[in-house]
Amino acid sequence: MLRKSLWIIAVAVVAVSATAVTVRPRNTTYVRGYENVLGTSMELKVLAASDDVSQRAEAAVLAEIDRQAKILSGYDPQSEFSQWFRTHGDARTVSPELFDVLHRFDLWRTRTNGALDASAESVSRVWKTAAAANRVPTTSEIASAVAQVRQPHWALDDAAHTATHLSTAPLVLNSFTKSFIVDRAARAGMAVAGVRGIIVNIGGDLVTRGAWTETVAITDPTANADNASPLTRITVRDRAVATSGVYRRGFDINGTHYSHIVDPRTGRPTGHVLGATVTAPDAADAGALATAFCVLTPNESETLAATVPGAEFVLVLADGSRIESRNWHTMEVAPARSVLSNPVATLYAAEQDAWKSDMQLTVSLEIASQGGRANRPYVAVWVEDKDRFPVRTLAVWYSVYENKYLDDLKAWNRGDRLRNMAEGKAILGSVSSATRPAGKYTLTWDGKDNVGNLVKAGTYTVYIEAAREHGTYQIMRQDIDLAGVASRVDLPGNIEVASASLDYHRVVVK
Repeated sequence: MLRKSLWIIAVAVVAVSATAVTVRPRNTTYVRGYENVLGTSMELKVLAASDDVSQRAEAAVLAEIDRQAKILSGYDPQSEFSQWFRTHGDARTVSPELFDVLHRFDLWRTRTNGALDASAESVSRVWKTAAAANRVPTTSEIASAVAQVRQPHWALDDAAHTATHLSTAPLVLNSFTKSFIVDRAARAGMAVAGVRGIIVNIGGDLVTRGAWTETVAITDPTANADNASPLTRITVRDRAVATSGVYRRGFDINGTHYSHIVDPRTGRPTGHVLGATVTAPDAADAGALATAFCVLTPNESETLAATVPGAEFVLVLADGSRIESRNWHTMEVAPARSVLSNPVATLYAAEQDAWKSDMQLTVSLEIASQGGRANRPYVAVWVEDKDRFPVRTLAVWYSVYENKYLDDLKAWNRGDRLRNMAEGKAILGSVSSATRPAGKYTLTWDGKDNVGNLVKAGTYTVYIEAAREHGTYQIMRQDIDLAGVASRVDLPGNIEVASASLDYHRVVVK
């Protein structure tokens, strides 16, 4: 329908323009999904005149990501940063990119009064080691880590463009480097002739450049399943969006969950801010602020944000309350009108065999690794009742602008009713969230069908279908009793979906 509409518009323009000699090629949005990019997932959108142009832009983006990673990665022992880290006391000439990042870390360390520090890894390692033994670090272990953080880590010479490694503390350039790389990758894509606009989203940190206004869903840190309703949606153009939070990573010690974000000044994990999202013209600024806001107090965050031109933010605190910058609301999109339930739902709710409203089904799945960076397969996840009626589509991941491969999801796509159910449900739209592990996704079902009615309790079948372009086709089917008694089923993996599980459990009704 989109292609047809654009064609009609193009014909109309030619018809009314008597002086038109040639017709400019129409622009199309091309979407690609990847796994295992900088250790997480990536989405690329390119507004271009042709598929050939989009492929050249895609190649430019990936090449720039690889180039930057070979400079800045702390996990690649052969990267420029890793090689420099192995030196000590020697002034070494470094690349402009590494010098820039080290310089920015110096600035942000000062501006945040130490809340943002490349040596926070000293504290993280102490907690990870203790967590592996199921204990909390000792006071002396924490004090030793904080002492490492307080050392000077490097000295920069602006004139000679050298960096001298000084400390013994472990260093990881994570706080805003991903955003820094995303921005450079977007610029590389925009430099390709014929590209009108581009969005690069790596692990929830994204940059939009060019002739593009994008709607971005901000993940709700209190309900962060991939198909959950977002905290809010904003529109951005020629800006960066970065999100940091405590809700997707961390470690458990004696039944208590601790955040992976630590305060390098105190040596302890944070938790007073569940999630922080920042938009700013500069991607590295957005990434630095989002990380720092999970460590600073809200008042400190507001003061710091005011020093960065064009920065706006939203914080979600541990009690669920929100704090927004003054102009955040000007970017927000009005929420879509909720679908009204059929009156039959009221009848179901009164029946003994109705879905138990305090129960929820969680579907977890992991896309199989293809031995490094790889395109994400098309995936559909849905639920059918005992009569094979598709009561709910939980997610469909495919290029929402290029539907030519959608028929490969043949089980999900067997009828129009499934297609209609999933409209607007694909999670390939831009989402800003805390960084996820590569390939791991979580979906939830609250027992409601596509129009908002609670279904009856009973046995249902969950389907996970995957089809890879130039790859294989796989489908998983699993019956599960959803009648009020908690249960869990682990599904055997396959070549496209490494593992999956169904967890039917009780939740706190809000």
